[in-house]
Amino acid sequence: MLDAKRIKTDFPILQTTMNGKPLVYLDNAASSQKPFQVIDSVERYYREENANIHRGVYLLSQKATEKFEKTRIKISNFIKAQCAKAIIYTSGTTESINLVAQAWGRANVHEGDNVVLSHFEHHSNIVPWQMLTAEKKATLSYIGFDSDYMYDLSNLDSIITPKTKIVSISQMSNVTGSILNIKPIIEKARSVGALVFLDGAQGACHIPTNVKELDVDFYAFSAHKMLGPTGIGVLYGKEDILEAMPPWKGGGDMIENVELQYSTYAHLPAKLEAGTPNIAGVMGLASAIDYLNDIGLENIHEHEMSLMDYALEKIQEIPNITLYMPKDRKNRGGVLSFNMEGIHPTDIGTILDEEGIAVRTGHHCCQPFMKLNEIPGTCRASFYLYNTREDVDAFIQALKKVHKLFSKFVKA
Repeated sequence: MLDAKRIKTDFPILQTTMNGKPLVYLDNAASSQKPFQVIDSVERYYREENANIHRGVYLLSQKATEKFEKTRIKISNFIKAQCAKAIIYTSGTTESINLVAQAWGRANVHEGDNVVLSHFEHHSNIVPWQMLTAEKKATLSYIGFDSDYMYDLSNLDSIITPKTKIVSISQMSNVTGSILNIKPIIEKARSVGALVFLDGAQGACHIPTNVKELDVDFYAFSAHKMLGPTGIGVLYGKEDILEAMPPWKGGGDMIENVELQYSTYAHLPAKLEAGTPNIAGVMGLASAIDYLNDIGLENIHEHEMSLMDYALEKIQEIPNITLYMPKDRKNRGGVLSFNMEGIHPTDIGTILDEEGIAVRTGHHCCQPFMKLNEIPGTCRASFYLYNTREDVDAFIQALKKVHKLFSKFVKA
């Protein structure tokens, strides 16, 4: 098991206060905090290494380019991809999905075709496909969820059909923390010749991922959820598919030759990376991956599950709690999504804020999921490698305060 108390000392913001109370940060599913190592790497780039990449013959530019491209190899190893050229830098998971929907989708989805999503999806994995299918006069279909908040596989044959061009689903739910049963869906997609896009925004930072074994065509994740900076993310794609895709954005670095009336485009990965990238963000992402690799994602996941076990035991002390998560321990990650009967999630979050507890409240960019459950939203506490049992204790004590304050308005 990892030493969370020692790890916490690497994170300067976790030594601060919020509303006069020690900060207990439990909003990791939205964005993680950053260790000194990542902060220092970003600062070092701007202080000592700042130069544009791929263009300069001078030493500073060459060194920046080398680090930038070595990080691509590091990312490839992190997700067990076969080729570093298949790693495309984006601004985050949202841009990665939009890139595929626009570049691949416009070329391959036509009138009458079908795109399959799920009821778990974040808006960033719904809206881009809605935009595409509306433009192309194609259809959208959805895989539902069962009573244990896992994918409902009972009617895949009627959802994924020969008209399906791509299936775009989550690896892990940001609402329920479900580590989802994706393999049967991937197999079904393969049987009808459909591609698979796996949204790894919640998965890549918590559980080991092998894109080769999963046999997905696209995989995306964001640095800011895995200790890295904001504004930098990754799209992995199978090399032959990426090579066949037209560019999405035009500009510098993605061209081979420009004439007055036409241009020819560079090879991967440059073809899909127009303009000056977030170089400092890539440097920070490299340090974040080093940090996670040093500890091990398996150890991080076990630590999160230990905290979840403890939190689930303690939360039973509070009346009228409804939980939204799989019952089977092996199917869940470190996300505790809940409601308290008669109390709006925003009210819960506001009182927790007064106690120095940072949680997320609302629909978590998953409005379809909330509507299907007939709730306005949930209160969500999400754990990461630097959280401790003391954090859980503070969280539970704050929830007891919420219950006490509202008890006269809520039935016992």
